[in-house]
Amino acid sequence: MNTITNRQAICDILLEKAKKDKDIIVVCSDSRGSASLTPFAQTFPEQFVEVGIAEQNLVGISAGLAACGKKVFAASPACFLTTRSYEQAKVDIAYSHTNVTLIGISGGVSYGALGMTHHSCQDFAAMSALTGMRVYIPSDRFQTQKLIAALLEDKEPAYVRISRSATEDVYNESMEFKLNKATVLGEGKDVLLVACGEMVPYAKKAMEELNQKGISTGLIDMYCLKPYDAETLLQQAKDVKLVVTIEEHAPQGGLGSMSAHVLSKYCPKRLVTLSLPDEHLISGTNKEIFEYYGLDTKGIVQAVKKALCII
Repeated sequence: MNTITNRQAICDILLEKAKKDKDIIVVCSDSRGSASLTPFAQTFPEQFVEVGIAEQNLVGISAGLAACGKKVFAASPACFLTTRSYEQAKVDIAYSHTNVTLIGISGGVSYGALGMTHHSCQDFAAMSALTGMRVYIPSDRFQTQKLIAALLEDKEPAYVRISRSATEDVYNESMEFKLNKATVLGEGKDVLLVACGEMVPYAKKAMEELNQKGISTGLIDMYCLKPYDAETLLQQAKDVKLVVTIEEHAPQGGLGSMSAHVLSKYCPKRLVTLSLPDEHLISGTNKEIFEYYGLDTKGIVQAVKKALCII
């Protein structure tokens, strides 16, 4: 059972790269602990900036550092980073094309017990709507490290949403990774599952269970929500009967909406979108919330069987 969180994986890769690259700067809004970035702050204090609980300043300062040639990673809880500092993300980062990676920690319902004020169920839609902003939702520690390493090699803005708890491993250290290219985890003739982030391990187990039941099922890890990898979706969806998207997000403007846009235009298919509902969610652990709203493995399998009229 994996115990390494995606946020720890980010710290590990930044620690490794910062040994040789003094232009790497980490900026936090009183969130070094919850972002697992305390080791970076202790090891490279001159490459770490603490702005306090001031998300708008966090983004503005990050943009200024990037304008001076720095490679900036700005970490803050996703629920605040994508709402309180939205204008700064729009103008200072996306519009200005500054080399800043915004890291939304504890995304989705990671802060489940704290309720709707700490849920970030709108960030896919909000950040994807910004021209010039890329949006990534890595599924496990290995993909997270590969993503951060790739983002260090370019200079374009990005938003990365990561979960709080450790997710089950989907990949391993030798995984193949290509920036902006979704990963096909399985091919099927009946059903195609499309998931991102913390939903991928659940979807992978659902794929395995459905295949065991004789329902030929494939799976795409659409970690790159923007730019959306339409080519891979269309290639995998062309021969199946049903496409099912699974996301830890509201039903509007996220993975389901983007998939529907592509499929309706180029490859009309029956589509079922599994997401969090458009309502104030129940409080509880993230696993309890996933189970309640049918986003766990059992819920995904039941949704597929219902759509195929075999329940």
